[in-house]
Amino acid sequence: MQYGKVEICGVNTANLKVLTEKEKQELLLLMKNGTEAEKKAARDKMVQGNLRLVLSVVQRFVNRGENPDDLFQVGVIGLIKAIDNFECDRGVKLSTYCVPMVIGEIRRHLRDSGAVRVSRSLRDTAYHAMQIKEQLTLKNNREPTVEEIAEVMNIPKENVVMALESVVAPVSLYEPVFTDGNDTVYVMDQVGDKSDDVSWLEELSLKEAIAKLSDREKRILGLRYFQGKTQMEVARAVGISQAQVSRIEKCALDSIKKGL
Repeated sequence: MQYGKVEICGVNTANLKVLTEKEKQELLLLMKNGTEAEKKAARDKMVQGNLRLVLSVVQRFVNRGENPDDLFQVGVIGLIKAIDNFECDRGVKLSTYCVPMVIGEIRRHLRDSGAVRVSRSLRDTAYHAMQIKEQLTLKNNREPTVEEIAEVMNIPKENVVMALESVVAPVSLYEPVFTDGNDTVYVMDQVGDKSDDVSWLEELSLKEAIAKLSDREKRILGLRYFQGKTQMEVARAVGISQAQVSRIEKCALDSIKKGL
């Protein structure tokens, strides 16, 4: 990447167009309801108008010794896949949906082009184990043992160890990987499960609904549902009455339900 000239793949990134949310919605509607020519033109504009998003993701990987031009091209493939599969009625912003797809495409490229090849099934087991580890840590307020992870996954503990060791530099599922100022995408957003896109989009919708809560509502829900405290304990921690905690908690949950 030539930072002085801000060029990548021969493209001057300073001249890349950035679409407004209104323009994105109009193009998405054309892609869905327009003529074949309109659909193709709208798709091309959507790709061109989101190249800056790909660039922002690529910058996370530039210190790994990979050719930035190659990473950019791979990222564009992920962008195209995301645009082709995006559904407007899911209530999720396009950028929130696209970023994990772009990151996933680049990560697959890095894994598959590495000196040591790891099977897809082993990688899936590793990421599933990481997800279970995070869940058990939040539940028990301590890091789980390999035996506990294996028991939840219903596989031998040796398989868990082998899978985790096969993943290079594993990171927390809650590490932020991208933000556009409003939406933050975390590593966990890239981890698939058997329900695939549906559960992924549902979780993104939940995250957006929680983000709209006030700081006090977030704190109270965090104490109640992540730390397992009673309403009386929360009341003492926050400095309000138990009745107020109950009311705020109910309003926050109702707000989340409406957001979903």
